[in-house]
Amino acid sequence: MKLIAINELRRLFKSPFAWIILAIMQFLMAIFFYLLLSQYLEASSVTSGLTDIVVSGMYQICGIILLLISPLLTMRLITEERRLGTIKLLVSSPITITELVLGKYFGIIIFYCLILLMISLMPISLMFGTQLDLGQIASGLIGLLLLMSTFAAIGLFISSLTSSPAIAAISTFGVLIFLWIINYAGINASESVAEVFSYMSLLKHYTSLLTGVFSSVDVLFYIIVSVYFIILSIWRLDAERTYS
Repeated sequence: MKLIAINELRRLFKSPFAWIILAIMQFLMAIFFYLLLSQYLEASSVTSGLTDIVVSGMYQICGIILLLISPLLTMRLITEERRLGTIKLLVSSPITITELVLGKYFGIIIFYCLILLMISLMPISLMFGTQLDLGQIASGLIGLLLLMSTFAAIGLFISSLTSSPAIAAISTFGVLIFLWIINYAGINASESVAEVFSYMSLLKHYTSLLTGVFSSVDVLFYIIVSVYFIILSIWRLDAERTYS
């Protein structure tokens, strides 16, 4: 599993695409950081703190940007192996399907953690000049990491279903958008149905963590969704091994 994760990271960093993603993310987040900080400093009457406006605002925007780029990062996790013809070698090798899937998964998670580290340096730098709500920042960081992990698990599963990176990217984007805004589908529904849609929303749980309300319900939601799609990926590739 460790070797597969390292190989996945090596593949990412050998491609200019990963560096382009890192550069774009850092550039966009620097712009939004400046705009949010300027908004806070220029406001005549500030009802929210610096952590709420700048730090949580950055993490909120980061979640949206990651929703857009995650399908591009995960679309080749399995489809690339099919394109190169190495998938049959992998599924017939001595390693287990679970090790293969988890290796791929943790490889992309490490890359996400690098993005998270780079993004976090900007708002954390404010600590040298003012006081921040460290509890809220920690809750937001955990929320962003859980969100990334869920994006990766969903993208990994969809990548295991097709041999086309384009189809994998489009399908992943569609699923992520659906799960992001599903809570709005229950606006005109009954209270029980609305609660179900609200619970299924990636956005609802993420927003809750950004406000500093660290709830085990929100954490368990992301863990359950991630584990569910990882298990689906294992089942999918195990079936491919059985019938190949």
